[in-house]
Amino acid sequence: MPRIPFGDGVNAAVDWLLHHMGWLFDLLKTVFTGTYDAIDAVLQAPEPLLLAGILAVVAFWLRGTVAGVLTFAGFAFIDSLGLWEDAMVTLSLVLVATLIALVVSVPVGIWAARSDRVSAVVRPVLDFMQTLPAMIYLIPAILFFGTGASAGIVATLIFALAPGVRMTELGIRQVDAELVEAAEAFGTTPRATLLRIQLPLALPTVMAGVNQVIMLGLSMAAIAGMVGTGGLGGDVNEAIGQLDVGLGSEAGVAIVILAIYLDRMTGALGTQVSPLGRRAAARARAAEGLRIWSYRPRPAVALVGVVVLALVAGGMGVFGGPATPATAADGKDVGQGRKITIGYIPWDEGVASTFLWKEILERRGYQVEARQFDAGPLYTSLAQGDVDFETDSWLPTTHAEYWKKYGKQLDDLGSWYGPTSLELSVPAYMKGVDSLDDLKGKAGTFDGRITGIESSAGMMGLLKSKVLKAYGLDGEYKVVDSSTPAMLAELKRAYAKKEPIVVTLWSPHWAYSDYDLKKLKDPKGAWGKGDGVHTLSRKGFAQDDPVVGKWLKDFRLTEKQLTGLEAEINKAGKGKQQDAVRSWLDKNPSLIGELAPVKG
Repeated sequence: MPRIPFGDGVNAAVDWLLHHMGWLFDLLKTVFTGTYDAIDAVLQAPEPLLLAGILAVVAFWLRGTVAGVLTFAGFAFIDSLGLWEDAMVTLSLVLVATLIALVVSVPVGIWAARSDRVSAVVRPVLDFMQTLPAMIYLIPAILFFGTGASAGIVATLIFALAPGVRMTELGIRQVDAELVEAAEAFGTTPRATLLRIQLPLALPTVMAGVNQVIMLGLSMAAIAGMVGTGGLGGDVNEAIGQLDVGLGSEAGVAIVILAIYLDRMTGALGTQVSPLGRRAAARARAAEGLRIWSYRPRPAVALVGVVVLALVAGGMGVFGGPATPATAADGKDVGQGRKITIGYIPWDEGVASTFLWKEILERRGYQVEARQFDAGPLYTSLAQGDVDFETDSWLPTTHAEYWKKYGKQLDDLGSWYGPTSLELSVPAYMKGVDSLDDLKGKAGTFDGRITGIESSAGMMGLLKSKVLKAYGLDGEYKVVDSSTPAMLAELKRAYAKKEPIVVTLWSPHWAYSDYDLKKLKDPKGAWGKGDGVHTLSRKGFAQDDPVVGKWLKDFRLTEKQLTGLEAEINKAGKGKQQDAVRSWLDKNPSLIGELAPVKG
């Protein structure tokens, strides 16, 4: 059967939209980003425990004493984990996505409830939106809105939109038809019937839809961390990338606390805004009598508590807030507060070089943001100008496809480390397997599998298209796409049990110091010559800031320096990369002057 070029048609449609509707996407991006920045600024402004107190008062009003105490304890726990700022970023993203989703979903749900024809059209669209894998939404979001908060918001709201529409339609359709007929019989207009009868009675179901929108938004917010939105999603992705169970558990617990709070509050709010719900809750409280653990203050009292805490928080922010620390710690204020954004993939050499430059540039007076991406979104961000530079491109071989696609929109600032090498490796206890030739006829030993990394990695394409064919292994072995941490976990498991395994690796890599491994020789040179690790920047960055541009062009690290820095970061643990860099620089005090020289 001939291949249907469905994907080609989709690509053509996307290109048409980018060329003809770019102004609309720019406008929407401005609106989304502005709303997100405003909400995030409000949530980040107060001291963490003060905001936790405000959220606790809201819970006290909606759910009672126990809910208020647990809310404060939960958010205080997030603060104690050092994840407060990331949690507020995630909360801001979810709130913005939820607001926009409701602005769209409630009117569409009302329309679908009042028209069977509209409902018949909307239903399959919603089915498609809910069954499409969530990560797919990231691709058009990046293309149309760039990376960062706007892409995360768009992907989140599209994924979370469907339950808002469904539950709004369901709630209105469930309103007793006799009530609607009675209203119409007394001459009530359709608009008044909707606003005074159908919507008030449907509110509990609509609020259940709001609850589902928020829950789906939270789940998508974690995935959106892959495109540089940061927050708890970024922590989850960082933990996956580094196989850090501790950080993953902390970020996961923080997301759970946010989810439980939002779930309980929206559920209680649904009761409060519904006339029937308020009457049922009042009867239940009257039957229970006064119990301190279920006591709820009057709305006016709760409002006073929130206002007082908000005023205290605002007063502390204005009068008692900490002074902004000086960025140029050594007095060499070259940057004068200018902002630079560095993107990185969570690979060891990328993390090490990124946080090294973050520390150096901050000491030279710049405000530096380090944002984590997967490889594809990172190159897209550079090409779109959302990121200023990154330090972990393996050229000319490994990342050749990315360079071919985006090279005209990027500047290559040169190689700072090399040559590298790509290889297949086996544990040293695998006797008689020393080269790629030795794998021939031994597929049964390795279960016919080569454990790979991310399918988007350049070495995976090279392995499948060239290396295996060069040695006649393509029909004998299957390359298993996974991820770098999954590959390392498989290696660790097999190594502990002394089992056969072939994995994709590269040099430099810390696995060679932790395990006794053999790099399989490549007598035919199928892997090609070693790459250099290059620094790439957005187009024109070196012209915009020639000082930093020159520093990056002159940047070099020896293998001893790089592996020493990587070891220091691994020893410090996740979340303390910059502390590790500072400790390493204390042992190499002359390096800052060598890498970022300043006249005078």
